[in-house]
Order: sequence, then structure tokens, then C-alpha cells
Amino acid sequence: MATADARRRLRERPIGATIFLTIVGYALVIGTFVLDVPIYPDLSLEQVNLLTDLIAVNNAIATVVLAAGWYWIRAGETEKHRLAMITGFALILLFLVMYLLKVGGGGTKEFVGPQLIRYGYLIMLAIHILLSIVSVPVVLYALILGLTHTPAELRQTAHARIGRIAAGAWILSLVLGVVTNLMLNHIFGYEFAMVFAPLF
Repeated sequence: MATADARRRLRERPIGATIFLTIVGYALVIGTFVLDVPIYPDLSLEQVNLLTDLIAVNNAIATVVLAAGWYWIRAGETEKHRLAMITGFALILLFLVMYLLKVGGGGTKEFVGPQLIRYGYLIMLAIHILLSIVSVPVVLYALILGLTHTPAELRQTAHARIGRIAAGAWILSLVLGVVTNLMLNHIFGYEFAMVFAPLF
């Protein structure tokens, strides 16, 4: 009963639910960067590097899953598409947990390498971050519509149009995230740095 009631509320107010979930997600990330909240365990360099590699593997798998989901919907395989997109979203939630743990418990890394390559790295990183920020609400909106409507009903919604934008931004962001991760952690070098000073 409670599940059906929650689904009905999501179905009736997908934009409101999207806004709420987007704000919660942004607050978690911004809070981790800006506030010195003692909820994360202190991590060793080895643990930070392990999380970094796990994040890269997770995001590479998510990219493949999302690309498969895009292919399947174009091939008319709705159920496979649905499973792929739910799996992709679950992988992104796993990424968020690992990322917040890594940043909150170990800090952030700053790229150290040749100046020209550093510019390329920073441009790719900026696009990755921008797409990550922009894709949160569109991904959530497409997902909420997909979970609360039948395939026939979805044809009457903005799901397909929003889904194309969401998947494109999401996949590009993930690819750039994996590339910048490899550049930072395996091809060139890094030093630890704070993105923002704690407010307190």
C-alpha cells in the first residue's frame, strides 16, 4: 500500500520529486566539499587510491550499461532498456557513495603534469563536472517517468526526449570522468589539495 501510494505521488508530481531529489544530491556533494562535517572516516593514501580505481571501474561499467540501454530502446527492446537504465542509475548511486567517502575521508587531488596537457585535462574535467551537474535533474526526471508509467503511457510524456538528453550527457560525462581519472592517477601525477576551505 505504501509503495503504491509513493508511486502514485511520484507519478502525479514528477517535477516536484525531481527538484527535491536533485537538491538532496547537490547538498550531499556541496556539503562534503565545503563543510568539515566529521561523518567520514580518515582514509589512508592506499584507501583513497583503491576508491579512485573502483570509481573508474564502476563508471566504465556504467557507461557500457547506459550505451546498451540506449541501443536496446532504439531496437524496441523496452524491458532490456528499462533494466539497463535502472542498473546504470544504481551504479551512479554507488559512485556517489564511493566519491563522497573518498573526498570526505581523503581529500581531493590536483593534476601535476606538463602545462599544455594540464589545460586539456582541466577542460575535460570542467566539461565532466558541468555535465554531471546538468544531468542530475534530467536523469532523475527521465527515471521517475520511466518507473511510474507503462511503456504505452510513456509515449504521451517527455520521457523519450528527456531520456535522449539525459543519456547523452550522462555517457559523455562518464567517459570524460574515466579519461581524467586515468590522466590524474595513472598517466601523469597529482598532489593533494583542498577545493574549498572549510567554513567552520
